[in-house]
Amino acid sequence: MTELPTPVFCGVDWAEDHHDIALVDAGGKQLAKMRISDDAAGFAQLMALLAEHGDSEDAPIPVAIETSRGLLVACLRATGRPVFAINPLAVARYRDRYSVARKKSDAVDAAALANILRTDMAAHRSLPADSELVQAIAVLARAQQDAVWARGQAHNKLRSQLRGFYPAILDAFAQHKHGLCSREARSILAAAPTPTIAAKLTRRRLQSLLRQAGRVRGIQTEAERLHEVFKRDYLHQLPQVEAALGHQTSALLRQLNTACDNASQLEEAVTQAFEEHPDAPVIRSFPGLAALTGARVLAEIGDDRARFASAGSLKAYAGSAPVTRASGKSCKVMSRKVKNQRLAAVGYVWAFVSLTRSPGARAHYDRRRAAGDRHVAAQRNLLHRQPMAGHARRPRRLDDGLPPVPAVA
Repeated sequence: MTELPTPVFCGVDWAEDHHDIALVDAGGKQLAKMRISDDAAGFAQLMALLAEHGDSEDAPIPVAIETSRGLLVACLRATGRPVFAINPLAVARYRDRYSVARKKSDAVDAAALANILRTDMAAHRSLPADSELVQAIAVLARAQQDAVWARGQAHNKLRSQLRGFYPAILDAFAQHKHGLCSREARSILAAAPTPTIAAKLTRRRLQSLLRQAGRVRGIQTEAERLHEVFKRDYLHQLPQVEAALGHQTSALLRQLNTACDNASQLEEAVTQAFEEHPDAPVIRSFPGLAALTGARVLAEIGDDRARFASAGSLKAYAGSAPVTRASGKSCKVMSRKVKNQRLAAVGYVWAFVSLTRSPGARAHYDRRRAAGDRHVAAQRNLLHRQPMAGHARRPRRLDDGLPPVPAVA
C-alpha cells in the first residue's frame, strides 16, 4: 500500500530586501528555515527548497504571507500554487499561541504563518486565480480611481486658493458641469491667473481661449458672458500680494492639469482593456453599469468563479451585507465597516445611477426611504439586492422590465 505524502506548509515573512522562509509538516514539526534575498536568485532558492520537500505541479505546497502584492507574491501565484494573504493582525494573535513571553523575530513570524495554514487553512481564503487580463484591468482601474481622487484633491486646493483672491473665476464657472476641472476654465485660468488680468481680456481673446479649449458651439455668446463676469466689481488683494497669489495659482493649476490628464488617459486605457474581456457585455447589461464602472467592479471581484462561495459572501466583501451583533438580550444590526473600500465606492455609484436606469431599482429605493431609511442606507440596501454581475449561482433581479442577464460561462 502506497503511503500518501505528508502535507507540508510554507510561511514567508517578507521584508524590503529579504524574506524569511519556514516549512512545517502536518504534526507541527519545523522541516526547514531559510532567509532569501528579494531577487531572482532568492526566488530560485525558495523553489528549490519547496521541491526538496515534495513540491510538485500536481501537489504544490501552499504558502502563507502577510501581503497580497509585490513581485514575490506575483511569482508565487504564477507557479499555480495556493497563496494565502494573512492579515498581519491575525498573525500577531497567532504568535501569542506559541510564546507567552511575546518574543518576536522574522523566523518566528514565518513559522507562525506556516502553522496558520497547518491548523486553520480552511478558515482562510487563497488569492483568486484571476486571469492575466483581469489582473491588468485591476491595475488600471485602481490607478484611474486614484487619479480621480488626486484630481479632486487638486481641484479643492485650487478652489480654496481662488476663494481668497479670485472670486470672478468661481462665478464664471459655477454652473459648469465640471467646474474648474473643465478645459475651458483651465484654459482661461492659465491665460489670466489673477482677476486684474482677467478683467483686461477682450471678447476676441476669450473666444480664442474657448476655441483652444475645444469648444465649437456658442463661442461668441459664452465669450460675452465671461467678459461681463470678469468686468464686475470685486474685492481685490493688494497688487503685489495678488501677483504672488497668481504665481501660486499657476502652480496649483499645473497640478490640476496633470491630474486631469492622468485620469483621462487611464480611463481610456482601462475601458479599452475592459472591452476585451468576455465578461464585459454581461456586466454592462446591468442597469447603472457602464464601461468604467463595470471595469472597476470586474477589477475587484475578478473572473475566478470559485472565489466566492455564495452571493452573500460577495455582498459582504462589497460591504452591502449588514453585520449582526447579538449577545444575551442585545441584538444590533449595523453597516459593515470591514470591506473592500474600492468595490464599496463603485457599488454606491452603481446603485445611484441605477435609480434613473431601472424602474425596479427606483421603486425599491423609494420603498426603503418610505420605511425610514436615510439615503445612504437605502442605497446600500439597493446594492445588496443587485446580482453582483452573475457571480452568484442564480441571483434574484429587481423587476426592472429588462431581459434576464445571461449566465456567465
